[in-house]
Amino acid sequence: MGLFETIRSVLGTNAESDATREADPEDLFGMSTAYMTMQADLGYDHVGEAALCFSDVDSTAFGDAVEEVEAILGAGEDETGTGYHQHADEHGYRWFVLEDEDPEDLVTSVHFAADTFVESGFGSRLLAAVFGFENEERRAYWIYSFRRGSYYPFVPDGDHDRDERVEFKLRSVLEGELGVEDDESYWYPLWPDAPGRHPWE
Repeated sequence: MGLFETIRSVLGTNAESDATREADPEDLFGMSTAYMTMQADLGYDHVGEAALCFSDVDSTAFGDAVEEVEAILGAGEDETGTGYHQHADEHGYRWFVLEDEDPEDLVTSVHFAADTFVESGFGSRLLAAVFGFENEERRAYWIYSFRRGSYYPFVPDGDHDRDERVEFKLRSVLEGELGVEDDESYWYPLWPDAPGRHPWE
């Protein structure tokens, strides 16, 4: 199974059929307090960016939904200073990338974008919301899988290795605060297009 098919399987079709609960954009607000726990208890600062990953579909209605998301994020940029841009990765997926030094603004913007897709009837195109953190040693990410309705940690270690010890520590600290995925086979790593970058770069 190639990388593209694996992403599609774990974050897409298989995740939807195996889902234990329906995904809800309201789950994203759990990150509003989790970022404080990451800093106070684990020493991780947020990276000033977060992202929403979705799969494209060739339809006018979907194009209209994307334009509506852009309009909402544009209004948010004027009100809160939360910048945004789109990115298409090497696997055929698209991202809305948000930039803000206030993590609560990031959470709110990702929620608005996700909720707009849901309200437009394209919630099934949502794959993941990704929130980045870092300390002096490494970066760590919390990924929300829309198809599973749960979070999981991802801690890269080099180009294509991951630090599972740190991931389990993150789970142990945050599982009472976030709805963490119990099945570790769904903790799929979202590798960036190039080493050293974020998954959304």
